[in-house]
Amino acid sequence: MIINHPLLGPRDAAEFTVLGDASLLHRPDGMTATMDDMHDYAYLRDNPAGLHRELWYHEQGDRSWLVVTRNTLTHDVENVELARDVARTEGRSK
Repeated sequence: MIINHPLLGPRDAAEFTVLGDASLLHRPDGMTATMDDMHDYAYLRDNPAGLHRELWYHEQGDRSWLVVTRNTLTHDVENVELARDVARTEGRSK
């Protein structure tokens, strides 16, 4: 599988480590979060069939974090964004 890195261009997926669901970017606020909020954040994940946003770490490259939108049925990569840009954009829209 090829990941089209926004800064470096096409890279083999073997260069990356997958962390999981991209919702991990939205950690509950430690000052106001309840135990249930933290439990849900740490342990509950969707396992969809179809398009899914995941966090990928470019371990064997520039060590950047990416949000990869991938079809879990076909493994086709639909979109790749820098995680920092996604966090900034989605943080402003809340």
